[in-house]
Amino acid sequence: MRRRAAVYSARPGRVARPVTRLAQPEKPAAPPAAGARRIAWRKLVMPVLAVAVVALVAALWSLQPRGLTEKDVQALIKYTLETTPPPPTARDAYEKILPSVVAVRAMADDGEEGTKGMETGKADWQRGTGVIIVDSGLILTNLHVVQGARRIRVTFSDGLDAEATVVGERAEHDLAVLQAKELPDDIMPATMRSTAGLQSGDDVVAVGFPFGIGPSASAGVVSGLKRDYVSPEGKRLLTNLIQFDAAVNPGNSGGPLVTLDGEVVGIVTGLLNPTENRVFIGIGFAVPIENAASAIGLSPF
Repeated sequence: MRRRAAVYSARPGRVARPVTRLAQPEKPAAPPAAGARRIAWRKLVMPVLAVAVVALVAALWSLQPRGLTEKDVQALIKYTLETTPPPPTARDAYEKILPSVVAVRAMADDGEEGTKGMETGKADWQRGTGVIIVDSGLILTNLHVVQGARRIRVTFSDGLDAEATVVGERAEHDLAVLQAKELPDDIMPATMRSTAGLQSGDDVVAVGFPFGIGPSASAGVVSGLKRDYVSPEGKRLLTNLIQFDAAVNPGNSGGPLVTLDGEVVGIVTGLLNPTENRVFIGIGFAVPIENAASAIGLSPF
C-alpha cells in the first residue's frame, strides 16, 4: 500500500490545513548491464570448466597403452606362479584314496588261512582289495575274490582287522558288497566320480595289494572305454569296462581305479594275459563306478 504524504497549504486569511497527496513509488535499481552479467558468469563457470577439462585429459592419458617392462613381466610371472595351484599328481591321488582302501582275505574254511593262494592259481583262499564307499562300513570288492568263502576278513588303513560278510552281489559285473563288523574310529569313504567325462589318455592310478603286498600304487592312463572281457575266474563275460595300463596283478582285484584328484571312477576287476603266468602285460580292466554303485542300489553322485 502506498503511503500518503501530508502537505500543508496556506492562503492569506485562512488557517493552513493539511492536503493529502499520494507519495510517488520508489524507482527500482537499474539491472546490471548485459556485459556485466557475462563477466560474472565467466568468473563462476570458467574455473570449474578448466578443472573438468584437466581431469578428462588426465583420465584419457591413463588409458593410453604402454609397453611392459622386463620388471612388469617378471612380476606377472611371479604372481601367476604364486596364485595358481600346481596340477595334482599320482602321489596326491594315492594319499587321498589310501584311507579308503582295505585289504581283503577270503578263506575257504573255518580254520587257519590256507597256504595256497591266487599267486599259485589255487583257490584255497584269496587275497584281494576293497574300497570303502559308505561310512557304515560297506566295502566294494570283486565277487571272484570272496565267492564261496566261509570266512572273510578285511584290514583297514589304520591296521584294524575285522570280520566281514557278503551283503550283496552283482555277478554280471563281478562285484560283491561287504559289511565290516568292526569299524575304525576315523573311517573315511571314498569319493566317487562319474565316468561320463572320462577319455582315453586321462591319467589314472590303481591302488591295491598285488600278491598281498601293499598298499601299492601304480600309475597309467585310460587306454579305452566300453571294452568286453571274459573273466578267467568266473568264465563270465564282462561288458562296458574301462581299459587302462596302470600295472595291476593278482591281489589288485576289487581295488579302486582313481583319477589324479583321488576320485574313484572304477573297480579293478581283471587283467588280460594270454599266458598262464597271470602277470600284467599292459592291459587291465575296471568296472565303471556307476555299475559298481548300482550293485548296492546307490547313486554314486
